[in-house]
Amino acid sequence: MDLVGTDKDMSFYISRETSKLWKRFCAEATTEINLLAENWKYILGGLICQYIHGLAARGVHYFHRPGPILQDVGFYLLPELGQDRAYISETVFTTIFLSFVLWTFHPFIFKTKKIYTVLIWCRVLAFLVGCQFLRILTFYSTQLPGPNYHCREGSKLATLPPPDNVLQVLLIVPRGVLYGCGDLIFSSHMIFSLVFVRTYQKYGTRRFIKQCAWLAVIAQSLLIIASRKHYTVDVVVAWYTVNLVVFFIDKTLPELPDRTSALLLPVTKDSKSKEENHKLLNGNSGDPAEWRPRTQINGKIVEDGKTVHEVVINGV
Repeated sequence: MDLVGTDKDMSFYISRETSKLWKRFCAEATTEINLLAENWKYILGGLICQYIHGLAARGVHYFHRPGPILQDVGFYLLPELGQDRAYISETVFTTIFLSFVLWTFHPFIFKTKKIYTVLIWCRVLAFLVGCQFLRILTFYSTQLPGPNYHCREGSKLATLPPPDNVLQVLLIVPRGVLYGCGDLIFSSHMIFSLVFVRTYQKYGTRRFIKQCAWLAVIAQSLLIIASRKHYTVDVVVAWYTVNLVVFFIDKTLPELPDRTSALLLPVTKDSKSKEENHKLLNGNSGDPAEWRPRTQINGKIVEDGKTVHEVVINGV
């Protein structure tokens, strides 16, 4: 009998939590769709710029000419991984990339929500566009012989034959992205990784994850050089260029709104439904015991519930 009662309680608990999760997801989706309707131009513009960057990287491959690998201090200090282990660098990058993407969508599932997904991606795309514009200028200014295995002398992939039609130029295939040559200074992998980690540094809440993220970026920097995908200068330039670009663009953008501001408003009969919606969006249930402050200081999310003294709430 006890086992039957336990099974019923467990089924009831699972059903109740599933219902809460679905309501939370629907409320969050409604909010994000409204934000997307207001900011779709920025998202679309950022995605188009990503395509233009890929197009430019493919275009410079037509100009690439293989030659002797340049002298590089990183190549002397770091042993070469070899083609069989070159995947290690891509594995670290993929982990950073996917982890960040999943984190930006965590408000749809988890209660402790600090960000709006659409607004975060508007910000991230602005950082990426700024960095990639400078990157295009640099690798078109001077084409260096690629140190990667498929870019060396004797490789059939080191140069691209003249295109037969416009479609060959405009169509970006995964193979072309993985086996590109000539787009060296500065590293695109470092652009994405540094932008993602800096964004989480500002809006994330877990100090341990922040520390692990920075360690992962440092490890990726070394692995990129060890796998001979870039020269050391490509990585070094990326470190200071991306950080400077993110710093200055971040100063010009409006700060993200504080998600808890709605809970500070007086409650009326007309606003009860809105209040319930905000409870779901901010992770608060109807139980007052679960109402806890979730605020930010000058746009920076407080880590692990630290005390705040000044709340800045600006426009979207």
